Amino acid sequence: MDQSRAPVIEALAAFHANPLTVFTPPGHKQGRGADPRVLEVLGADVFRSDVLASGGLDDRTDSRGILPHAQALMAEAVGAEHTFFSTCGSSLSVKAAMLSAAGPHEELLIGRDAHKSVVAGLILAGIRPVWVDPSWDAGLHLAHPPRPEAFRAALERHPDAKGALVTSPTPYGTCADLAGIAEVCHAAGKPLIVDEAWGAHLPFHPDLPQWAMDAGADVCVTSVHKMGSALEQSSVFHLQGDLVAPDALKQREDLLGTTMIYAALDGWRRQMVQHGHELFGAALALAADVRERIEALDGLHVHGRDDFCGPRLAADLDPLQVIVDVSGLGTTGYRAGDWLRSYHQLTLHVCDHRRISAQLTHADDATTADALLRGLRGLVAAAPTLRPAAPVHVPDPGELRLEQAALPRDAFFGPTEQVPLEKASGRTAAEMLTPYPPGIPAVLPGERLNDAVLDYLRTGLEAGMLVPDSADPDLATVKVARGT
Repeated sequence: MDQSRAPVIEALAAFHANPLTVFTPPGHKQGRGADPRVLEVLGADVFRSDVLASGGLDDRTDSRGILPHAQALMAEAVGAEHTFFSTCGSSLSVKAAMLSAAGPHEELLIGRDAHKSVVAGLILAGIRPVWVDPSWDAGLHLAHPPRPEAFRAALERHPDAKGALVTSPTPYGTCADLAGIAEVCHAAGKPLIVDEAWGAHLPFHPDLPQWAMDAGADVCVTSVHKMGSALEQSSVFHLQGDLVAPDALKQREDLLGTTMIYAALDGWRRQMVQHGHELFGAALALAADVRERIEALDGLHVHGRDDFCGPRLAADLDPLQVIVDVSGLGTTGYRAGDWLRSYHQLTLHVCDHRRISAQLTHADDATTADALLRGLRGLVAAAPTLRPAAPVHVPDPGELRLEQAALPRDAFFGPTEQVPLEKASGRTAAEMLTPYPPGIPAVLPGERLNDAVLDYLRTGLEAGMLVPDSADPDLATVKVARGT
């Protein structure tokens, strides 16, 4: 196929050159009805490019095949058999992938370090999770993706499970042994779904970790808005093999959203095919330089493969995720992240009890790298003003791992009540409690609460942790299943 083409972009340009008089959504009619005060902030082109795919860029029957052509180009570019564009981010795409493998009351093997969107899929679908424990680094208090042998053991205990789902890379950049996990699944005739939301860039440079399709995954979900050049909510999911039917996957993905999001996906694919190796080669070189310069600052340590990869840890690391341990400054990542935003206008990604992270992409350059270093040098100098930092009580792995006492859906939709935090231990949670970012729930609906996890969340909130999905923002009370 001609990878220099961008069918959605070309159709949008043609629409602008010879605009139709539309009597369809969106109701703003390419911005004519938008509030001028909104246009002043967002810009007219945002609305001008907000066009339906069917009945807008294409005719009512989609006879020109603009979107299928763009998806086929993306599939060829990354070596997948089928590709589907999606909106609402990978949060929607991963639900579609789950539903293509398992249905209500059927089992699915899932790494317990899954994003909250996976848990939302369990709640909506009634799938029964079989949790696979991550690889836990007790010294760094950090979870890495589960190992193949953990999936093998889970599959031996649950041979009727319909498939497996693993998250790789994690928000910390650590990667699973996907080839090993795929081998375990395929030996049993089960599909492997990879939530690769942080890995849209992986197919486009050989020095990045192996991406899911090359490792043998059946379905791979990527958030192109995270590490790529697409707009927020832009997601793509890829399919290969015969363990998941293409029509089933397509039917379970509700194609909601605007054409301009599809256009950005189309343009990203063309950009990566033509310039991806060069762009990410430069990004990797920049990341290596940034890592070295940060490591030279007193009190800061940049985590690399020596810290995160090895036996019983992660299989690989994406070096574009620059994870910085600030515990040597005597403060927390929460306080460090807030200080950097307030005093240096830097917004960082993950901030936890001892780390901050800066996500680099092909869009970064010496200017942004220097801004980051200036901020970190200022942080080192200001560290005495950030002490003492409230301690966070992080439990050991055994205490973090809660018993799944009920299906997530049953606990979430069943009768509930709010109980004081100090009386919640032993009760069955009816809500997600998710430190964010990175968005991996500490508590799921249906899990039995214990003192250690509740103390972790309480001390985390006191230290600056954000738990945005709790019914009580102050976490003075917890929503639990009534009578359990």
